[in-house]
Amino acid sequence: MPTICHFEIPADDQPRAKAFYEKLFNWKFEHMPEMDYYGISTGPDKSLGGGMMKRQKPDQPIMVYIDVDCVDTYSERVQKLGGRVVMGKTAVVGMGWFAICLDSENNPFGLWEQDKEAK
Repeated sequence: MPTICHFEIPADDQPRAKAFYEKLFNWKFEHMPEMDYYGISTGPDKSLGGGMMKRQKPDQPIMVYIDVDCVDTYSERVQKLGGRVVMGKTAVVGMGWFAICLDSENNPFGLWEQDKEAK
C-alpha cells in the first residue's frame, strides 16, 4: 500500500530552520553540499525521514512524498481522479523518480518511485 515516505521543508534561512527543528524535536541533519540540501533523520531507523532545501518560491509549502511502485501509473490515476500533475516524472540520479501533483482540493503532494538506475 502506498505510504508517506519522505517530507521536504523549504527554508529561507537553512541554518536558522535547522537550529529550530534540532532544538524543537531533536532531529538530526546531514548537509549535502553538492545539492545545498539537508537530509533529516526524525528518529530510529524506521522513522520517517525528510529533507530541507532553500525555498524556491514565496508560497512553497512543506511537501510530503508518497512511495508508489510506478510514478507513471499513479500520475495517470491522479489525472483520472480530478487531480493534476504539475511537474512530470523527474529523475533523482541513482535514487529514483518523482512527480509533483495537486489533489482534487489543490493540495500539493509528491509521488516517489525508488529506482537506483534512475538517470
